[in-house]
Amino acid sequence: MYTESDNLQNYLKKSEVIDFDNKLIVDKCLELQKGTDDEITLIKKIYEFVRDEIHHSGDIGEMSVTCKASEVLKAGHGICCAKAHLFAAMLRYFGVPAGFCYQKLSSSRDVSVKFLHGLNAVYLKDLDKWIRLDARGNKPGRDAQFSIYEEKISKKVNKELGEEDNPVIFTEPNPTVIEILKTSKDMKELWDQWDLGLRDLFRT
Repeated sequence: MYTESDNLQNYLKKSEVIDFDNKLIVDKCLELQKGTDDEITLIKKIYEFVRDEIHHSGDIGEMSVTCKASEVLKAGHGICCAKAHLFAAMLRYFGVPAGFCYQKLSSSRDVSVKFLHGLNAVYLKDLDKWIRLDARGNKPGRDAQFSIYEEKISKKVNKELGEEDNPVIFTEPNPTVIEILKTSKDMKELWDQWDLGLRDLFRT
């Protein structure tokens, strides 16, 4: 795993999608900050909020598509990449560097079929290290946790099945992924195009 940029400031920027100045995000961040005394505790609290309180759209059969961090928070759901946008926005609000990571994983129904999964990398200032955190949302067979020394993400890649981790910690979400999320009328249209993001990030 390596950073796209050596400048941590590039992992703190606001954008149309990472809109951490939105009032909904500001209010939620200030609410979660109460009772926290250190940065790592705050990161864990935000992570568990996004993982547990914001649903994965597919898990609840939601057909509408969210993209911007504030949209995800307002709707209360998003796919993995959309939830990663919200998690990054909330961390960046507090000045915690957060980046974007991607995996190529196998479908549980057919291992020959691959799909794109998005998660985050977070810089821990006190430990001077990046860790990956996966806010997708847990369910049977998926058990992602906040963990500093041993990575506990939703699904580790199985190289024998042709799965891959993209090693880059990106400063911004993948533009193809953003375009698909923004233009898809519903989840069916999103999944029909989702392979575009996979090919963009893994050249397959």
